[in-house]
Amino acid sequence: MLHPSYTEIMEKVNEEVEQGNEPVVNSRYSIVIAAAKRARQLIEAEKNEEYTSIQKPLSKAVEEIYNGDVKILSEEEVAAMEEESYEEAVEEIFASEEDEEEAAEESTEE
Repeated sequence: MLHPSYTEIMEKVNEEVEQGNEPVVNSRYSIVIAAAKRARQLIEAEKNEEYTSIQKPLSKAVEEIYNGDVKILSEEEVAAMEEESYEEAVEEIFASEEDEEEAAEESTEE
């Protein structure tokens, strides 16, 4: 038996959703998918020696979701974050190119 229960996890995850807004999690299936994804992340982190735990990855993932240590994102939130990351990466590239151009100009002036 899973403790906390799927219902308890769903209630906890949806606690912060304002009334009238769509809940973050609508079904137990969503909890299962989120926990499985997080467990895979924990397994990968263990392989890279970034994380170690005596708890099984799935148990740790369920605990993290229930405690609010990780957040389940909607597809829209994921898309917005990816867009933001893309824009930041482009800005970084242009900034580094400008820095290189300025350094080249300074070296030719000397």
